[in-house]
Amino acid sequence: MKNKKKLEEVSSFVYNPQLDSKKTFLNFIESKNNKVARTMGLSIAENPGQTTCNPYFIFGPNGCGKTHLINAIGLSCKEKDPQKRVLYISAQQFQRDFTDSVRHNTTNDLVDYYQSIDVLIVDDIQEWVNAPKTLEAFFHIFNHLIRCDKQVILASDRPPVDLQGMEEYVVKCFACGLVAEIEKPDQQLCIDILNAKCKQDGLDIPAEVSEYISKAVNGSVCDLEGIANSLIAYAKVDNSCIDMELAKRVISHFTKLEEQKD
Repeated sequence: MKNKKKLEEVSSFVYNPQLDSKKTFLNFIESKNNKVARTMGLSIAENPGQTTCNPYFIFGPNGCGKTHLINAIGLSCKEKDPQKRVLYISAQQFQRDFTDSVRHNTTNDLVDYYQSIDVLIVDDIQEWVNAPKTLEAFFHIFNHLIRCDKQVILASDRPPVDLQGMEEYVVKCFACGLVAEIEKPDQQLCIDILNAKCKQDGLDIPAEVSEYISKAVNGSVCDLEGIANSLIAYAKVDNSCIDMELAKRVISHFTKLEEQKD
């Protein structure tokens, strides 16, 4: 109890699952591109830490739906057992936490906090390829959780074998459970996602419009969601239907926004 109280007193490590409540299995559309990864995710959610899928390593290109799936697993674990300490965190945030803990001499507190998690989900771990000290700190936590049958879920934009810059023994440990790929969404999956999102908001979208948008996003679920959110917002504010004119208008704005970022 004393250690737990100490952890809760360190403001940087106050427990917060950081899960996105909108990214669930219910609105994660299954397709041949993600079927294996999704099925294994459901299995883990039923019995985290107690299957051969530990650690669970998911990889795929940016915008393919990895973050949605790992959030869905976390939410499902939490729903089945509210007492479980489930944590979603980006690799970048963990690196910031580690750097701050070194600066403030609280590294032991950081390790204790992360080792108290029952289901640890880390996104974008490819960002650690040139961060050996961060990786070393995480690896100690990782080993402890695996030994204690706590579930670890890792997501990356590349398979373990392509994580150049990480020590070979670390990569092998990350891949010793189950490695599953989520492929770039095909056009049909993009259409299905768009239709489902519009239906959820009580809006209809003509087939030719969803087909036009699905081609424009070129397999990026992130882009698709951004365009869909804009479409729905415009349609609701203007009390209008989603048509080709609105779709072209929204996509044009979206493209200009991306150009400005570059």
